[in-house]
Amino acid sequence: MDGNFESRFKLMGNEPKVTVLIPHHNGEEILSRCLTSLRATLYDGFQVIVVDNGSTDGSREMIRSKFPEVELVESASNLGFAGGCNLGIRRSSSPYVVLLNNDTEVAPNWLTPMVETAESNPSVGAVQPKVLSILDRERFDYCGAAGGEIDLFGYPFAWGRLFDTMEMDQGQYDRPRQVFWASGAATLLRRSALRVVGLLEERFFAHMEEIDLNWRLQWAGYRTVTSPEAVVYHQTGATMDSESFQKMLLNHRNNLLMLLRNHTLPALLWIFPMRLMLEGVTVIRSLVCGEPKRALAVILALCGLVSRFRCVSEGSRIVRSIRAIKEGELLHRMYRGSVAFSYFIGHRRRTGDLYV
Repeated sequence: MDGNFESRFKLMGNEPKVTVLIPHHNGEEILSRCLTSLRATLYDGFQVIVVDNGSTDGSREMIRSKFPEVELVESASNLGFAGGCNLGIRRSSSPYVVLLNNDTEVAPNWLTPMVETAESNPSVGAVQPKVLSILDRERFDYCGAAGGEIDLFGYPFAWGRLFDTMEMDQGQYDRPRQVFWASGAATLLRRSALRVVGLLEERFFAHMEEIDLNWRLQWAGYRTVTSPEAVVYHQTGATMDSESFQKMLLNHRNNLLMLLRNHTLPALLWIFPMRLMLEGVTVIRSLVCGEPKRALAVILALCGLVSRFRCVSEGSRIVRSIRAIKEGELLHRMYRGSVAFSYFIGHRRRTGDLYV
């Protein structure tokens, strides 16, 4: 973590244009809920694009009939979260884009504070709102909570969420701060920064792609910050159940790919062997705890790395081409210990306790 971030910038009319991008695949009811909440947004200069990833229900007809102001971009197949977002980014031209999950609801004043934060400093590449649970609106949501961090071994966590423990929101993380990554559930991105670091890695399909993108933003010298005044509610698991084997596999596989793509070779020489050891511990723990699906997901994720060498090498090449800060500074922005060790062995359940 690299200090705090305070923004006192206020928009004075002529708000920058913002495009809100929602990738979607089936589930017209949750999408309708999201679009209804967006209609109450207190911001003049925004448009909404829904990228429909080959829905087979009535989602497209619902958008046309109930939300004619929404631009519908239709894909014949499911491009995944990454591919859907990229398609929407390419179809838009505004200086800011917001990636928003279809299973979210937004507070009326959710957008203005994020834009003000981005406008306050050109080094801000991404901004995340406070993400709370739709099912318990006083508790942080799993996906991003109050801003994402990562440890040296590639394990992500968030202010207000460590693994499966979500804290109650009691204002403890209401100070804007610089973080390592912003959640794909709701994040504002600067288009000029995307021109430098590239878009989401579509070979990830879903999960971890936003952290991979934020890692590149960090390498390029941009900052990811939070805007706690902005509030978004998210229903984790509404589009893919947390116990889904596909979700487990994508999370483990993409996390390992992200680690290999973004750490330098000298760092990987000592970090990756330790990560492999932690993966072995995960397999053993999963089997002991009666979670064979997770153990299998880890094993398949490790086996799949060999066939994805091109994804790793291309990511590494991009990082080398955009690096604007020294490796020491980047590592300083990470949690220097092991969040897994702190959680499972040290029994720390509050993110703030990691930094005490």
